[in-house]
Amino acid sequence: MAKKTPQIESVGTVLDQSLKRLDLASRLDDYGVWPIWQEVVGKVIARNAQPEKIRNGTLFVKVSSPVWMQELQFMKEMIAEKLNQRLKNEVVKTIFFMVGRIDTPEKNSDEPQTLPADEPQRAASDKFLQSIDDPEIRDAFRKLLKSFARRKPKG
Repeated sequence: MAKKTPQIESVGTVLDQSLKRLDLASRLDDYGVWPIWQEVVGKVIARNAQPEKIRNGTLFVKVSSPVWMQELQFMKEMIAEKLNQRLKNEVVKTIFFMVGRIDTPEKNSDEPQTLPADEPQRAASDKFLQSIDDPEIRDAFRKLLKSFARRKPKG
């Protein structure tokens, strides 16, 4: 009688089967947000807003100040759309911003770390806006800053 040799499977196949069996594949898709966050939102926003966790399609993002939280609130649908486009899946259904401590791996002194509440015109500088890679987000930020500057009480 001839012995049967066990069929050899690739590690990738075994992992894929295990992920499906444990229903972890969808959770791995959720965490695809972290590696692409800075590319999608740009360096300045990424230094002032970082994803914290994702639960049931809600991405929780820590922001460095209430000013950033307010301004990014107006852009959350566009950010979610851009993230989902990059992930090729509707992972982020909504974004919830909360003020918290931002981890800063490196400091770059030639760009602002936070948006000064008393000087929104300074934030609209070309250097700031050009640091945002995505043209739609950059344009939305430009419009938002102009609107904010117009509403600021003169005194």
